[in-house]
Amino acid sequence: MTGNASFTFDDLGIVSLAAEQAPEVITSEDIDERLAPFYAATGAEPGLLSSLAGIRERRMWHEGTSFMDAAAMAGEKAIQQSGIDRSRIGLMIDTSVCRERLEPSSAVTVHDKLQLSSACTNFDLSNACLGFLNGIHMAGHIIASGQTDYVLIVDGEGTREIYKNTIDKLTAQGASIDDLFANFATLTLGSGAAAMVLGRHSENPGSHRVVSGFFRAATQYHDLCVGSLTGMRTDTRGLLEAGTQTAKLAWDDAGEKTGWFDMTYYILHQVSEVHTQAVIDTLGIDGDRVPRSFPTLGNIGPAAIPITLASVADMLRPGDSVLLQGMGSGLNTAMLEVQW
Repeated sequence: MTGNASFTFDDLGIVSLAAEQAPEVITSEDIDERLAPFYAATGAEPGLLSSLAGIRERRMWHEGTSFMDAAAMAGEKAIQQSGIDRSRIGLMIDTSVCRERLEPSSAVTVHDKLQLSSACTNFDLSNACLGFLNGIHMAGHIIASGQTDYVLIVDGEGTREIYKNTIDKLTAQGASIDDLFANFATLTLGSGAAAMVLGRHSENPGSHRVVSGFFRAATQYHDLCVGSLTGMRTDTRGLLEAGTQTAKLAWDDAGEKTGWFDMTYYILHQVSEVHTQAVIDTLGIDGDRVPRSFPTLGNIGPAAIPITLASVADMLRPGDSVLLQGMGSGLNTAMLEVQW
C-alpha cells in the first residue's frame, strides 16, 4: 500500500492515561419515559436502546459544565499522573467532536484552564470519532522530530443539548417511526472525557510503547452520518455495513502483522452491541478480548477508545499487546498497536 497512511514509531510512549466520567446517570428507561408521547402516538414499543443497542445507561455532565471544562478535568488528571512538570508540554491537542463555538478553538480555553506554557502550541483536531487516534499519530511525529518532549491530548464530549433537541423533535406532532430510526444513533451517545500524555518511551520508565498503525479511508460513505449539536441524522444500517466493510479492508491490509491476531485486548470504538459483534465477526477476533464500555457509558465519540483502554489498564501487564481500532463518520478507520 503506497501513500502515508501507514506509520511506525521507534520511541513513542504513553506516559499517562486519564478518564473522567460525567456524574449524572441517565438510563435507557429514563429516555423511554421522556419518549412516552412519541410511543403513544406511533404505536412504537419502548426498550430498543437496551434490547437492540445494548445500552442500559449513559452519563451527562451537570448543567453548566462545558465541553472544555470536561476536557480540562481529564487533562489535569493526566498531567498529575504523568509526574512531569506541565511547563515541559510543548503541544496540546483537543480532539473533541463537541464544541460550543466556531472560533476561537476549544483548545485555547483548555490551555488556559490547565495553565500551560505560552510556548505550548495548541489547536483543535477534528475527525469525528477518530480524532483521538489522529492526535496520537500527530503527537508521535512531532515528538520524533525533536520539536517537543511531551504532547497532551484531551477530549471532552457531552450530550445534554443534543438529547433535548432530539427528544423534543421526536415528541413533536407528526414524528414517525422513520424519524426514530434516523435519530436512533443520537440516543446512544454518552458524555465523558479523556486525556493522554505522550513522550519518548526511552526517557519515561513505565510508559507504554506505541508501536505502529495505519489509517484507511472510505469517504464514499461521507453522507451516512451527519451531525451537529442540534441533531444527528444517521443511516444506521448503512453505517453498520459500511463500517464493517471498511474495518475488514484495513484488517486485510494488516495480514502481514501476525501479532495483531493474538492481542491481549482489542479496544474497539464503542457504538452498540450490534456494531461491536459485527466487527468481532468480521475481523474474526476473540470477543472475550474485547472490553465493552458502551453498556453503561454509551458512545462517547473520540473519548470512547481512551476511556475503554483506561478501564482495563490495571489488568494489563508489561509485555501485553493492545490493538486500538477506531472508526469515524466519513468514513475513516485506524488501527494502532500499543505494547504495555
